Order: sequence, then structure tokens, then C-alpha cells
Amino acid sequence: MLNLFTQARRAAGRAAVGAATLALAAASVPAHAQETIKVGVLHSLSGTMAISETTLKDTVLFMVQEQNAKGGVLGKKLEAVVVDPASNWPLFAEKARELIEKEKVAVVFGCWTSVSRKSVLPVFKELNSILFYPVQYEGEESERNVFYTGAAPNQQAIPAVDYLMENEGVKRWVLAGTDYVYPRTTNKILEAYLKSKGVAAEDIMINYTPFGHSDWQTIVADIKKFGSAGKKTAVVSTINGDANVPFYKELGNQGIKATDIPVVAFSVGEEELAGIDTKPLVGHLAAWNYFQSVDTPENEEFIKKWRGYIKNDKRVTNDPMEATVIGFEMWVKAVEKAGTTEPDKVIPALIGVSVPNLSGGFSTMMPNHHITKPVLIGEIKDDGQFDIVEQTPGLIVAEEWSPYLEGSKDLIADWRSPLNCGNFNVKTGKCGGAGQ
Repeated sequence: MLNLFTQARRAAGRAAVGAATLALAAASVPAHAQETIKVGVLHSLSGTMAISETTLKDTVLFMVQEQNAKGGVLGKKLEAVVVDPASNWPLFAEKARELIEKEKVAVVFGCWTSVSRKSVLPVFKELNSILFYPVQYEGEESERNVFYTGAAPNQQAIPAVDYLMENEGVKRWVLAGTDYVYPRTTNKILEAYLKSKGVAAEDIMINYTPFGHSDWQTIVADIKKFGSAGKKTAVVSTINGDANVPFYKELGNQGIKATDIPVVAFSVGEEELAGIDTKPLVGHLAAWNYFQSVDTPENEEFIKKWRGYIKNDKRVTNDPMEATVIGFEMWVKAVEKAGTTEPDKVIPALIGVSVPNLSGGFSTMMPNHHITKPVLIGEIKDDGQFDIVEQTPGLIVAEEWSPYLEGSKDLIADWRSPLNCGNFNVKTGKCGGAGQ
């Protein structure tokens, strides 16, 4: 999907909370592990992505507690097993193997960046386990062992571009991202989409920076110059991690306001905005499928329970948290439907499962292993929350393969019999991708 900025003091505090949680979990491990169903948590608790992922670890622990209060699953209590892949992409694969082979978890909730997800895919396939991935991503993938509860590009990126075109009159586009697979693939899709809408190549600027990039002076100056050509310009940001803090600060330093060159971000949410100076960000936009400011009874109840669990009335909620909750509830429902935690039984049982989302409707797991989602555009306020300025009237079905890319437009994923395929070519009638 849509990660990000932190201060060292806040990160250290989060790490301390994580350590305390792990210690508490260790103290409560039952004598006979077989009496519980183990749930793996594979999120970074240290490193550049900890600011975003630590909350998702807390969310899974919260959901485990909630489910255990209901009696657990299949008559057994759930037991969370937490590991720290430390924002180290190869370490994600090692920790995934540890969870599945050593800890014998029945399911794993984890990963944020696409590079971490790509790192663990071979492990889940080899060991035939289940991963729930809760973050917006670039699409171009559908794996049998993975269930994607974050947004595909047509559930976030493309609606955001449409909003800027229709409501802001944007004619020139800066596609700015961190240099890894999610921004590069998403921007490839967006570039093709923009050109299909008649945008000229010279009206598209693309820029990539490494994780943790801090010196934005030259790049922001280039953006400012690009936006001075007399056409309304916007930045579509797939910048991830703590690089967002200096990026937005530099926009302010150079006098670029949201009314001049609006930025729509896919990885800036309430968690990333908490505890930082939001002055440079006010008026800029984010595209997600959930905001804490969603006004529904379901959301109000969730926030109340979450803050009660975390014992902090100021802790925020965000989109990947909702995606984690949806995935967790879908897994519980599918396990109860299958009568077992065995992956070969749970995987097919997940297709068609519907659970309430926090926007007042239901999300359904489709045959492509992606869920239906509403799309929301929010404007950043000075309190770090979002004013929802646009929402789709209904739910959007994910396009796992982009219709705007030549190698993808003829592919579909359908994990039901008889296809059982994540990249079925509708032209050739074969499973195996564009070349088949």
C-alpha cells in the first residue's frame, strides 16, 4: 500500500514497551505448548520501520487477548509468538522460518515493506504456512500462502490520482518514492495510467531516494522548479520510513504549501504523525482505506477498546491496524469453518469469508486472496488527524494484476478449483504468467 517518521526518544520508548510486552508474554507461556494455538507476529520492533510496525505487533497482541476472552479458537487459547526482524530484510526470512519450524505457529501476521514480504515468500511456500500481509503494496502478485489485507494500487494509488485530477486540476506529476520494489512498481503503474489519461512524458517527474534519506534540499528545489511551469503540480509520495520527516520539513523551508503543490502520501498515517510537528504537513493529503476519524459506531468501539488495552488515551489507530484486525478476524472465522488450523484446509476456507470493517460495512476475501475495501482521501490537520474529503460510495475489488502494464493486463488470480492459480493468462488459458 500507504511508514515512517520518528524521533529517537519515541522509538526508544516504543522499544521499551515492546521489551516489556515480550517479557510478560514469556512469563505467561503455558506448560504444554500443544494446549494453545500459536500465532506468529513478524514485525520490526527496531530499525527504520519500527515506528510503523511496532503498533501492528501491539494490534495482534490486542486481538489475541480479545479472542481469548471469547474462549479462544476451537476450544484452545491463542498464544502470540513475537520476533523482531529489525527492519533487516533478509532477517525477515530467518525469523519467518523460526516461527514456522521452531515455534510451530499456525499463522503469521507480519511484514510492512514489499521487500520484507518478498524475502519471506519462499519460506511460506516451502513450509506451507499462512501469512497475512496488512499494508498497501504494488500488486503484481498473488501467492497461495499469502492473504493481502492492505490495498492494491487500484484501491489507493489510482483513486488518489483521480482525486487530484478531478478536484485539484493537477496537470504535472512528481512521483517520489523510496528506492525499493513498492514505489518503483507503483510508479510504473501510475506512469502508465497517467499517460493513458493523456499526460505527456515531460509532465511526469520521477525520483527515488534510499531508506532514511535526510538531505532533501536539492530534490525539493527540483520539485519547486518543476512546479513553476504554469501547470498545477502535485507530488504522489511513496516515500517510506523516517525520511518523511525531513521531506515535509524541507517543503516548509522552501515555502511550498499544500495550496501550491499538494502532496498525497500512501505511507503517512496517524501513527507516523503522532508526536511530531505537523505544521509543515497541514493541508497535504493521504490516501488510505481507513482513518481514525471515520465516524461509525464500529470505529468508536474499536478505538475505545484499543486504548483500554494499550492503557493510553492518546494512542492513535490507522489503516494497517484495521487491515490487521480484518485479517485476524478472517483467519479465526476460516479456522472455525474448517475445524482445524491446517493450512491446506484454512486456505480454501478463507475465500468468501466476510467480516465487519471499521467504516461500517463488510470486507470480503476474494478468490485472488485480496479483500474488498473502501477508498478514502484525507487532508492532514494540525492535530495529526485527517479530515476525510473523499470516500468511494462502495467497496472496491482489488486488481492484483494491473490492466495498465503490458505484462500484466491479461493475468488474473483465482485460487479456487479448477484454476488454483495466481497468474492465470486469460488469453492463452494457461497458468504461469504473461509468457505462458
